[in-house]
Amino acid sequence: MELPKDLHYSKEHTWVRIENKTATVGITAYAQKELGEIVYVDLPNVNHNFKQDEVFGSVEAIKTVSDLFMPLSAKIIETNEQLLKEPTLVNSNPFDNGWMVKVEIEELRETENLLTAEQYAQLNN
Repeated sequence: MELPKDLHYSKEHTWVRIENKTATVGITAYAQKELGEIVYVDLPNVNHNFKQDEVFGSVEAIKTVSDLFMPLSAKIIETNEQLLKEPTLVNSNPFDNGWMVKVEIEELRETENLLTAEQYAQLNN
């Protein structure tokens, strides 16, 4: 399972790439593999605020729909519009082109609740 070491992970299978007070959020390779082929992604509007662990959207696969949980309290500053046309990017490239949202982090200390790549891997073995 691919787990870039420079990312943080949540128990709810999202990854976070933090750059100062902003972050990019997506779902992990493990999550997209478990879901199967993603056929639709429902993402929030820009400027919407979410608390840590709050549902911020959903992904629909051929056989199921799964909620997306915000890994950090944050405000949406950008959504990946490309996923509306090409939702399978989540499957083919979950850590780069398959990102979901970019956010402005409200509470940097919440990163302490996230997992390292090693901790996330142990959780999913």
